[in-house]
Amino acid sequence: MNEMLRLSDPLDLYLVRHPKPAVDPALCYGVTDLPVAEDPAACAARITPLLPAQAHIVSSPLLRARLLAEALSPSVQQDARLAELDFGEWELKPFADIPASGFDVWGSTLIDFRAPGGELYADMAARVRAAFDDHRQGTTALVIVAHNGPMRTLTGSLLGLPPARWLNLEFEFGRVTHLAIGPLGPKLRGFNR
Repeated sequence: MNEMLRLSDPLDLYLVRHPKPAVDPALCYGVTDLPVAEDPAACAARITPLLPAQAHIVSSPLLRARLLAEALSPSVQQDARLAELDFGEWELKPFADIPASGFDVWGSTLIDFRAPGGELYADMAARVRAAFDDHRQGTTALVIVAHNGPMRTLTGSLLGLPPARWLNLEFEFGRVTHLAIGPLGPKLRGFNR
């Protein structure tokens, strides 16, 4: 599929990052299924007014995203392709114990990054994009409840940014980002409360 969406397919895309997980911030985590530190219902109450009532909601199956999505709507579709990057041997390892050389690739050539025993970043980007392409069909409003990594890859690719710039995109816990996709391509509509 062409990287740019067809001009005849307008879409309001709402990216919602899960609530803060209950994990030591000094630990590396990705695909590990973690509980949340913030009440998903309280987070959903804050987010719901920002979302269209008839939006199609799809979520990562990881608990921290799924609980928020289910608090937003009883009819949520889960998609494993929206899970966070698998950091392999680095999962739940203190950042201080990870060799600095490992992060050199992460920061300089993101798309080629793979932690030992983990997932290639390019593979994560491909699965997230495929999920988006599938779920956007037949809807004009799509809500994706997921993680920072998948949201970076999707937003970066939609905006036409080179992968090396995707790490500059940051999504806050329990917050909404809106992209309006129309005849001129995607427009980042900003970060909301």
